[in-house]
Amino acid sequence: MKRTRSAGGVVLNRRGEVLVVNQNGRSWSLPKGHIDEGEDALTAARREIYEESGLRDLHPLGELGTYERYRIGPDGGDDTSELKEITIFLFRTDEDELSPVDPDNPEARWVEKERVAGLLTHRKDREFFQSILPRIG
Repeated sequence: MKRTRSAGGVVLNRRGEVLVVNQNGRSWSLPKGHIDEGEDALTAARREIYEESGLRDLHPLGELGTYERYRIGPDGGDDTSELKEITIFLFRTDEDELSPVDPDNPEARWVEKERVAGLLTHRKDREFFQSILPRIG
């Protein structure tokens, strides 16, 4: 089994909505991705958020935590060939327009905080988001 490190974020807009992204047209998650060689987690999170949403104006508010989960397989279940360690940061933005750059992440949308967990595909993503919801207001 391959172990990888990823980073991403909970991005809040002026209305308090949260950014969620669609991966490969099959699953919904918070924006995140692999940490590249020589990158720190915060830099990777900012890059991944940009690639998956087009947002550049990101103001980091702190680290929300780290959790592990398997990669999402083509059927939406666990792909146990890869275990990801995911670090999530909290960001604020004044931008509203979403325009994904990465063709593997074709859609991004703003969602009310209370509805995010119900949209996230992976159980571990939902559990993590529910655990940090009180900390993001």
